[in-house]
Amino acid sequence: MHSKTQEMSQVERSAIAKVSIRLVPFIALMFFINFLDRTAISFAGPNGMTTDLALTTAQFGFAAGIFFFGYIVLEIPSNLALHKYGARRWLARIMVTWGIVALLFTWVSSATELYVLRFLLGVAEAGFFPGAILFLSMWVPARHRNKILALFYLAQPLTTVIGAPLAAMLIQAHGAFGLEGWRIMFFGVAVPAILVGIIAWFYLADRPDDAKWLTQAEKDWLNKELASEDKIKAAAHGGMMRIAFTDGRVWLLSVIYFGLIYGLYALAFFLPTIIAGFEAKFGTKFDVFDKGLITAIPYLPAAVALYFWSRDASKRGVKVWHIGIPALTGAISIPIALYMGSPEATILVITITACSIFAALPNFWAIPSRFLTGPAAAAGIALINTIGNIAGFAAPYITGLVKDSTGVYELPMFIVGGLLLLSAILAFSLSGRVQEPVTAAAK
Repeated sequence: MHSKTQEMSQVERSAIAKVSIRLVPFIALMFFINFLDRTAISFAGPNGMTTDLALTTAQFGFAAGIFFFGYIVLEIPSNLALHKYGARRWLARIMVTWGIVALLFTWVSSATELYVLRFLLGVAEAGFFPGAILFLSMWVPARHRNKILALFYLAQPLTTVIGAPLAAMLIQAHGAFGLEGWRIMFFGVAVPAILVGIIAWFYLADRPDDAKWLTQAEKDWLNKELASEDKIKAAAHGGMMRIAFTDGRVWLLSVIYFGLIYGLYALAFFLPTIIAGFEAKFGTKFDVFDKGLITAIPYLPAAVALYFWSRDASKRGVKVWHIGIPALTGAISIPIALYMGSPEATILVITITACSIFAALPNFWAIPSRFLTGPAAAAGIALINTIGNIAGFAAPYITGLVKDSTGVYELPMFIVGGLLLLSAILAFSLSGRVQEPVTAAAK
């Protein structure tokens, strides 16, 4: 008996290790390119685009946010299509499509064209993020899922750590091929999406049975664990799609996610512009590459915080305070950031905010799969992401609109703080309303 238990433990370890090495880094790379392409506008804006296209701050915010209109409309249909046709084909299709649209930003010539392309980019990207979450949940049992999601989510802060200096380098190539630097940057970040999307078609596998790199014992273990979890959740009606729309927990999670995403995108789209404003506010002088490096500063500690906070959540099991405490910390820190008396102090407080948001996000996504399975998981995860991503439009547009009205960023940041506070309160209210992940011991 002991030998059999030990053997199964070895199979479990090897199966999870192979999934972690073979699938997670590649899906994280796709997410890295995804987040870079959707936020590339934040680097282009203060580095020539707003001037060349004669954009106000509100127009820039609207252009950044209109991406989420198309994204929201097609989010749930896209995720259901992924569930029906398989992740390999659907994620590859999404990536190549958005890469082609992203490439067209190289030649945008007016605010109207910018709005149209941002909307189409959202249409093209619709379903990628919840699809990636769903894909990983179809490969990894619940007790390992939080660690896997944390590794996946590391791609998001690292996108800015690597992407901001990379974008700055591309922008500094101003004049090459007769193009402005910001246009070269758009071209440079779009091409990898097309290439990696094509590779994904051949590289990914839809389910363990399709993975030639797993042994039969590892396939059997994964299939048994995942089927057992689905059976338990389905017995509680988790497999019925309608529960995704009628379960109050799904809507509560949607509101929590709205606040977190509002903070994420207010930071992502306007931090480069805020840093560009240091020159007028503090009398500093930075070149394009310096600004790229400064933009990256908050995100490296955020990646570290994400890793260690999620590691603690993996050891204890995700608790509501793994979401609530970071949200509360972000709510307190972000409004006071712009009252600091130096660039260094401002970036320090913004770093605390970035750490808070990124610490909460991967732990948040460990919650829905505890009570949703099958089509309900596809619809529920997409619904949460859809409602939450309304903030993707609201954050940049409202931030830009209020900035134009008041002339400063202080009030928009208080709005961010208020929504993060709401997320914190609602996260704590989840206590006792979502079950712990199913473990072998529990079975």
